[in-house]
Amino acid sequence: MADLAQPRVIIRFREAPEDEGFRDPARYLEERDPTSFRRISSTIGDFRLSPVFSDPVRERLPELQKRATAMDPTYRPEPLTTFYYVDAPQSDDLETVRKVFSASTAVRSAEIEIPGPDPLVNASDDPRAALQTYLDAAPGGIDARYAWGFAGGDGAGQTVVDIEQGWTLNHEDLATHGITQLNGTIVNGSRPHGTAVLGEICALDNTVGCVGFAPNVATVFVASRNPSLADSIVDVVSSLAFGDVMLLETQDGVPGMSPTAYGPSEINEAVWESVRLATALGIIVVAAGGNGTGNGGTPAVNLDTVTNATGQFVHFRGHPDFRDSGAIIVAAATSAAPHTRLAYSTFGQRIDCYAWGENVQTCSSDAAGATNLYTGGFSGTSSASPMIAGAALCVQGIHQAETGQRLSPRQMRAILSDPAVNTRPATTEATAMGVMPNLRGIVDNDLDLVPDVYIRDNVGDTGAPHTGAISASPDIILLKFAVGNPQATFGEGSGTENVGTLGDEAETGHDHFIYVRVRNRGTAASNVKAEVFWSPPSTLVTPDLWTPVGSATIPNVPSLDQLTCADAIVWPAAQIPAPGHYCFVGLVGTAGDPAPAPGDFMDFANFTSFIRNNNNVTWRNFNVVNRDPSDPEVQFALPWLMPGAPKERLRFALDARLRLPPEAELLLELPLQFLRDFDAQLELVEVDDSRARATARLPSRGRLRFGPALMGAGARHQMRFLLRLNSKDPDAVFSIDLRQLLDGKEEVGRLAWHFDPRADKRRKRLLA
Repeated sequence: MADLAQPRVIIRFREAPEDEGFRDPARYLEERDPTSFRRISSTIGDFRLSPVFSDPVRERLPELQKRATAMDPTYRPEPLTTFYYVDAPQSDDLETVRKVFSASTAVRSAEIEIPGPDPLVNASDDPRAALQTYLDAAPGGIDARYAWGFAGGDGAGQTVVDIEQGWTLNHEDLATHGITQLNGTIVNGSRPHGTAVLGEICALDNTVGCVGFAPNVATVFVASRNPSLADSIVDVVSSLAFGDVMLLETQDGVPGMSPTAYGPSEINEAVWESVRLATALGIIVVAAGGNGTGNGGTPAVNLDTVTNATGQFVHFRGHPDFRDSGAIIVAAATSAAPHTRLAYSTFGQRIDCYAWGENVQTCSSDAAGATNLYTGGFSGTSSASPMIAGAALCVQGIHQAETGQRLSPRQMRAILSDPAVNTRPATTEATAMGVMPNLRGIVDNDLDLVPDVYIRDNVGDTGAPHTGAISASPDIILLKFAVGNPQATFGEGSGTENVGTLGDEAETGHDHFIYVRVRNRGTAASNVKAEVFWSPPSTLVTPDLWTPVGSATIPNVPSLDQLTCADAIVWPAAQIPAPGHYCFVGLVGTAGDPAPAPGDFMDFANFTSFIRNNNNVTWRNFNVVNRDPSDPEVQFALPWLMPGAPKERLRFALDARLRLPPEAELLLELPLQFLRDFDAQLELVEVDDSRARATARLPSRGRLRFGPALMGAGARHQMRFLLRLNSKDPDAVFSIDLRQLLDGKEEVGRLAWHFDPRADKRRKRLLA
């Protein structure tokens, strides 16, 4: 058995000591929480804290996290320099060490890292099987042989890194790749394991030995988990590019299980944060799920029941505590179809894929580095996870050859774990273990149809990140009546493609009909779901204001940006709260290009990133008001909200652009709290202390700016305009445009009313 690193305690400070001016983390702990420091010292004796992330990695972290934030709207950077190993020579009771540190107010969490053995069950040098049948067609295999028939299907042009403990890089079936070790040390006892893994991935097609999934892969790296897996992951990221593949051939002990059972290494927070950074940077991470006790028996690890250091079910997909690293987690199954989970393999909702965990023929070696050995008995999640990494290289190669672009980690995982095209486990399998990729099914059904569906933020939106209007979507259309042929009325060739003034105000007493239009920058997409939410008119339409209306499915959205309209989403009369204007939010997505979930927006950093960078979501906060020139003194009552962030105290400014006739009368009803917080100097015409509200007179033209001012989490300022245009000009269009700015700089929301004397006539003519 390979030499194992010893278990050790990792603590996570609430703040990074160096950010607080401390070079010595122990001194920082003593200053921040002297009572706990004395308790720790008296309980475990002298101790030393050393950073989990090495100095070279720590220097690169700010730039890596900046890039990750720009590339992945859902990534929220955490200070990784808060992780420290605890070395307590006088105490060998790690649970006591963990508990005494976790009680400190300066410590966010404390956990025990239990490095596991290589995640295989039986690494014998059994005679090789005549064929590598895991390369054959489904349901038995993954069908790499079919993928090889397509350009890029042999891994050409791709890069992979294997992170574990040992390899024989000059093996006769690997040497020509010129494999580079990026960091760390080799454990000689692990050479057979790492060599077998590389054999599955990229053994050469050279008439010697066996053939890997990606025999023509362009670049192969290896990196060691020693001395720190989390540090190694971040270290190698600098050598990788968007769409490259990282394989974690590691497992770690699950705290609290006796005897020790092993699960995926991301059960440790420092590893999870490192993996999340990698996937945010576009690296496709495949990770072994772990082998339980590793002896073919129980206990296996049910990730649905595993909690982190603070008791949260962070590995249970679907649970409110769930945190997604973005990795593809792999279970081990029988080699024979229909496949069932091997008894020791990790399982649960977090598992994305499974593959063979037994009888795998591949390269091998020994502790001395023999270069001509092979095995037919490689097994465990060790043998399963390189199959998934190999499948990812095949898929990425074909996609890049066909489109010139690369799939993101999220897209790759969606493809490899899609139960519609991949091999499900046996119907008798009672545990969650994902699916096994079927490369024929993927190539025929997904890679031939790689969608990029989007819904426009404004009529000039092309689906790419932009700096234009964010709340004037022409693709969410509210009508008081249903149209007979939505595609002919609103789709490509209808004449309404780039009209942003379609739609009605809501009325009470009858159903309304919402039509959603989408475009597709990729190839044809099937079963595109369009989901709509309503919100009261608001300068910032955060998810706590969203109320679901319903959804519609578009069976097919053609390629080449052909505007396609869904059937009506009915907004029932009973659900319409009052007549007037509403804001709408639209989410569109399909299996190969999934939409974000509403929960993704609750974090404000994610929300602001989604506004600009995610083309699967849009807002319609643009209201066209029909005005009758024959009745110029009619009063428009326009209620609206100015909210803060749902969960954070942030500074916002309000920018108002008024384009009304000189003779217009404009009043603003607003809370007194707004006047105080934003230091707003306005001409007040009424103050109602009992209701804590005021009414102010506003100019008819020009720009008003309020703030920035700090708004509490969940704050909502209730506002209302009262407007008389007093204009008899039969052709003039007037407007009120509001923008909410984060810190007074970045636009995060917009609300507009345009008063158009011909709005109804134009709409009726277009829809006739």
